[in-house]
Amino acid sequence: MTNEQAVPRLTGGQVCAARFAAQGLGTPFAGDTPATLVPVAVTAMAGAHAQVMSAAELGIGLRVEGATRQDVREALWQHHSIVKTYGPRGTVHFLPAAEMPYWVGALSSVPPMASNAFPEGVRMTDDQTEAVIEAIADSLKAADLTIDELSDAVVERAGEWAGDLVMPAFQTMWPRWRQAQHLAGLRGVLAFGPNRGRKVTYTNPHRLNPFEPAEPREALGHVLRAYLNAYGPSTPQRFAHWLAAPKPWAVEVFAEAGDGLRPVQVELDGEGSGEAWLPADHVLFEAAADAAPPTEHLGVRLLPYFDTYSYRVGNQPPELLYPGKAADRVLRGNFQNLVVDGVVAGLWHVRRSGRKLHVTVEPLVTLTRRQRADLDEQVDRVGVVLEGRPDLTIGPVTVGGHA
Repeated sequence: MTNEQAVPRLTGGQVCAARFAAQGLGTPFAGDTPATLVPVAVTAMAGAHAQVMSAAELGIGLRVEGATRQDVREALWQHHSIVKTYGPRGTVHFLPAAEMPYWVGALSSVPPMASNAFPEGVRMTDDQTEAVIEAIADSLKAADLTIDELSDAVVERAGEWAGDLVMPAFQTMWPRWRQAQHLAGLRGVLAFGPNRGRKVTYTNPHRLNPFEPAEPREALGHVLRAYLNAYGPSTPQRFAHWLAAPKPWAVEVFAEAGDGLRPVQVELDGEGSGEAWLPADHVLFEAAADAAPPTEHLGVRLLPYFDTYSYRVGNQPPELLYPGKAADRVLRGNFQNLVVDGVVAGLWHVRRSGRKLHVTVEPLVTLTRRQRADLDEQVDRVGVVLEGRPDLTIGPVTVGGHA
């Protein structure tokens, strides 16, 4: 990194407008069939959090012109252009298949935050962990397996010790080997396969799209740039939060980027928020040269759980994204966000009943006539993506946030 150049000062509005545009929330990605554009949207999001499948489908669908949830599923299960696997923080994400060498190279090199938290009678040694990851990779080479089938295959290959029921989980006990399940995902040898009825299956992503992980430094540079394009301007501390990585390590990753990054200041209530960083060729450096902030009307969006734009993990300072009442009502829970002109201005909930979608929106600001019309259009768009018939109620959201 270098700070020899003059440090531009950006308004919060400039940052929000640029992130809207970069993520396809301003103008959705278009020009090809929706399913073909799904990986484009996922790339722009630096991966899509997929703990809740319907939320991931909605977040991607809102960013692709004309897309429905079926287009996301087609990209995942037919085109195999995105992969459902363990991503940042070891949580379930969609990642673009074409970028798996970089994601695996980067995520597998992130140092852990702390030593193994399991007691001595539960934890695995480093050699046992490697044996389990090798067994997972080999077990999934030829077929998609349910968790029970995978467990039997891992125990057969690694040894009886791998199947010891020693891990407390959801009021039951899991076999020892499952400590390494997410690590196998980060290493690129385990991903989610299509459900078999109601049962989740797992697969080896190399079966359909063989790849070699990129060298860690090159991979981390690629993932850092993807993160900054989606979340920036940002800091090593927020990058570390996003990856669940040690802060000193993240500082080193930023430093190794060298002149590829430039610092900026983001104004919050007229004051600088401290230095943050962007790729040196980012469009915001052109915007910063203009005296007047952008006046683009960003409109109203109904963003799902864990959406890249407004999810609090690794994201912008809360003062920028959650002003006023939103800090208390929305930030402290995990709600679906009503976003008005780039900032969180309320929350919403959807309940499905067959083909009907009962949408409740709780604004925390007074919507203008134009914003109210935008909200109606956005509710219709949610209906298209989720393939249902929506009806809108404006009033309090009475359900709690997502766990």
